[in-house]
Amino acid sequence: MQQTSEMNVAFGDEGYLINPNDWTEDVAAALAEDEGIELTEEHWTVLRFMRDWYTEHGVAPSGRDVGLFMKKIGAPRNRLFELFPYGYVQQACKIAGMIKPRSWSTG
Repeated sequence: MQQTSEMNVAFGDEGYLINPNDWTEDVAAALAEDEGIELTEEHWTVLRFMRDWYTEHGVAPSGRDVGLFMKKIGAPRNRLFELFPYGYVQQACKIAGMIKPRSWSTG
C-alpha cells in the first residue's frame, strides 16, 4: 500500500484509491499529474459524472455508461479515449478515485 503523506490517502499497489470516499479534486489533480494528464474542464466534466454515478449507485460507472454520458453532452464516445489515452480503467477510473475491480481489464 502506498500513501501520500501530504493528503493522507491510501493507494493499492496499482495506484488506485483503497477507499473511494477519500477522493477529492486535489487527489484527482495529483493522480492526473502522475499520469501525465493536465486536467481541462472537459476532463472534470467526465470525472464529476463518474463521482456522481459512484455516489448514486455505489459502484463505478461502466465504460458504456460513460460513453452514453459522452453522447449526451455531445461528445463522440472516442473522445473519452482522447482525454484518457491509456484507457478508461487505467486512467479515468484511477483519477476519479474508483477501486479497480478484479474483473476489469486495464484498457
